[in-house]
Amino acid sequence: MKEFLKNFGPGIIMASSAIGGSHIIASTQAGAYYGYQLALFIILVNLLKYPFYRIAFDYSTLHNKTLLQGYSQKGKGYLWVFLVFNAFATVVNVAGGTLLGAVLLKMLIPYYLSLQFYSIFILLSYLFILYYKQYKALDTVSKIIMLFLTIITLIALILAFSQTNEKAIDFIEPNPFQLAAIPFLIALMGWMPSPMELSVSASIWVVEKNKLNPEYKKRRMIDFNSSYLITIILALMFMSLGALVQYGEDITPLSGGKFINQFIDMYARSIGEWTRWFITFVAFICIYGTTIVAVDGYSRCNQQSVALLKDKTTTIFSHKALQYSMLFTTIISFVVIQFFSSSIGKMIPFAMTASFISAPVFAYLNYSLSKQYEKPKWLTLLALLGLVYLASMVVVYFIFF
Repeated sequence: MKEFLKNFGPGIIMASSAIGGSHIIASTQAGAYYGYQLALFIILVNLLKYPFYRIAFDYSTLHNKTLLQGYSQKGKGYLWVFLVFNAFATVVNVAGGTLLGAVLLKMLIPYYLSLQFYSIFILLSYLFILYYKQYKALDTVSKIIMLFLTIITLIALILAFSQTNEKAIDFIEPNPFQLAAIPFLIALMGWMPSPMELSVSASIWVVEKNKLNPEYKKRRMIDFNSSYLITIILALMFMSLGALVQYGEDITPLSGGKFINQFIDMYARSIGEWTRWFITFVAFICIYGTTIVAVDGYSRCNQQSVALLKDKTTTIFSHKALQYSMLFTTIISFVVIQFFSSSIGKMIPFAMTASFISAPVFAYLNYSLSKQYEKPKWLTLLALLGLVYLASMVVVYFIFF
């Protein structure tokens, strides 16, 4: 098992980053709102984004460079575009994830303390873990979280199948493929499987993994493909859980704080009321894992972008500078939380929507680098189809909303 786990790393970390808002909130609500109607839609979204995440693994392995170094060689304009979009995503996604984690932690600890206090505690814990053996710590935490979450979700799903969920007498089955449903679909796609900019973080993790284990280069596709498949399966599992337990009931519109209570109720009703505290803990670990990956990934990307803008030939990056970048990320996120702690219900959907709107930019940046190496023709066609789809949906969103 130890030898097996050595061959996994960046893929599992990326998968861990996908389990938070996109699965716990968006996938579960997809099932709660629309039953199984969006199953094929979720699969399709993941497939159309597949090429842009895979490019990160291929490019970084074949060239032994991060995507950011590739952008730098194409021109500083590419780096500036990335840095502007990534800096905005850093603040929104880290603050949103931390705030959601603080809500869960407050539910776990039976003492009256402010949401700001829990947010500070969580942000400091990120720094404590990441400052110590940075990548290795993240690698270990991500593997534990993925294993833990997969097992408990599978148990809940099996038990949910044995229960009957009676729909209201006047329940009318909603149609997800209409104009009014587009905001929800956009939010669902925004973090599915994860914000697109984390593909750039993945390329940095690949380079780090290659330093620790040179054999990883030969096995990167096993890590990437299996981890990507796990994120799709888990998304469908969360959707099924929502469909089995909550479909046909009055569900709170897409939000963070209020829906997380319904999410925990869903597990408690499937397994038993005695599991409520335990499931709350699992949900917290899930959100925590997603956000600590975001802190590490966004900070690495921002720090390397700035370093490359200063010196185009940079190949070695300062760990001290990375620590300062992480500190800056947590401080800015805390400032945002101070202003939006009472608006978590709006902040999470906003973060998802913002990620979707910026996705075509990051997708194009990745695709532009894929021209530098030979790849299967089907992957090129799928990437082009994905670019058209992402850009088209953003246009539709701006036209109607």
